[in-house]
Amino acid sequence: MSVLEFTDLRKRFGGVDALRGVSLRIGEGEVIGLMGDNGAGKSTLMKILCGAVRPDSGTITMDGAPLHMRSPRDAAAAGIAVVYQDLALVDQRDVATNVFLGQEPTRHFVVDRRRMRREARQILEDLSIRIPSVRLPVGGLSGGQRQCIAIARAVHQGGRVVLLDEPTAALGPEQQANVLRLITRLRDRGTSVVVVSHNVDHVLAVADRVVVMRAGQIQGIRDVHATSATDVVGLILGDAASEAVSHMTEAATSASAVNPLEPSRSA
Repeated sequence: MSVLEFTDLRKRFGGVDALRGVSLRIGEGEVIGLMGDNGAGKSTLMKILCGAVRPDSGTITMDGAPLHMRSPRDAAAAGIAVVYQDLALVDQRDVATNVFLGQEPTRHFVVDRRRMRREARQILEDLSIRIPSVRLPVGGLSGGQRQCIAIARAVHQGGRVVLLDEPTAALGPEQQANVLRLITRLRDRGTSVVVVSHNVDHVLAVADRVVVMRAGQIQGIRDVHATSATDVVGLILGDAASEAVSHMTEAATSASAVNPLEPSRSA
């Protein structure tokens, strides 16, 4: 059953057609890898799905019911959460506060910090996120830990569909592996995830389907078990450019094979 479905979404900015009839169904507990070159329309689609931009035409439904979003607040109320690349965390505040940011529990009109910390610990434990203490300021944590906290907040605040913008960018191999494992755990919990990424290996490691956009349209949809990195790159770049990439990919693959879900080991 589809949790989120959008049909014939179109958006024009001045003389540029950012989206030209984009349609997709996202199932419950499904991970979608959304890929495409810069200017393909990925960012516009994400902004529409999280309520930041309104489409010129097209329909969006959640659990089969029409969804009319005028702001990100409407998207959040419907169960769509987004984690942007900048994470929107408050570095000076502790982990518990960031997990509950904007939805802090209160008691007698005062923030109930004891309850907040207790529940934050439980949320992180449920998602198998390892943080030494929920009292630590997030500014002192690693990039991977910060990314996991932002994702935990999205899930805790009601995200049934979580949109992740380049979640593994600028992270080291071990931190990337931790984030990718968290995405698989979200799928196991029944949370639908849309991962926007330029890293083909990471997308193929965690996604159920890969959706490639080019020039404001969906160029192709592939089941990860029936495709390859070369095929996906071909959809992103076009047939002519993909031939050169194919030779480079074959050479790199023969030299070494790396599983992005496995942390790197020093010699």
